[in-house]
Amino acid sequence: MAKQAQQEAKDEKRAIWYLRKIPMFESVAAATLTELAQVVEIREIARRQVIYLPGDPGDRVFFINGGRVKCSKVTRDGKELTLAYRGAGQMFGELCVIDGTPRDEMAEAMKNAIITELPRDAFRDLLLGDAALAFQFACTIGERRRQIETKLEHLVFRDVQAKLAALLLELGEEYGVECEDGMQIGLKITHQEMANLIGSTRETISLTLAQFKKKGLLDLNGRTVVLRDQDGLGAMT
Repeated sequence: MAKQAQQEAKDEKRAIWYLRKIPMFESVAAATLTELAQVVEIREIARRQVIYLPGDPGDRVFFINGGRVKCSKVTRDGKELTLAYRGAGQMFGELCVIDGTPRDEMAEAMKNAIITELPRDAFRDLLLGDAALAFQFACTIGERRRQIETKLEHLVFRDVQAKLAALLLELGEEYGVECEDGMQIGLKITHQEMANLIGSTRETISLTLAQFKKKGLLDLNGRTVVLRDQDGLGAMT
């Protein structure tokens, strides 16, 4: 019994530690975090492991403590459109809080990840009792809707060159690291992943990147991209 109690105390302490690492919970009271620690589950997810599929129950919200997760739509014939990548400190699967319906997208770990899973009902009760947290959650939902609307606009009204240029600038803004030749995107991403993000094909992306390189807009080194002329890329969007 003593060993079991020690293990339970250790698990609770670990859960609280991970909860404190989530930016959305920074202002949550210690007593509330202790209560949440009783119901959360901390999971280690291997690279390429599917976290949930369309049709799976929408019964929990996920927070990333480490790694990277891809959320995407997949058609019956295997075509994929990437909705977003989520990284450390971010949540995903959050729409279940609103309606509790089954998942309509797929979530997959792109790197080994550590995930904090919080039951939908527990998170919903937390939001109902904390106005500031509820507003923060609403702001996140609103920002993500804006991002999806922008993506839809790009898919419908822009050609591949404009969409790819906009994507590269977006990746540079989020993951960019200044280097001698310009801005290096500090995220290794394949041509297929780029294609999935803008609704194109791998072959078209490879050809367009080669054209960009020929124009001096960027440099390519395997899966590493260096943006040499951000103004030039911006003029194409």
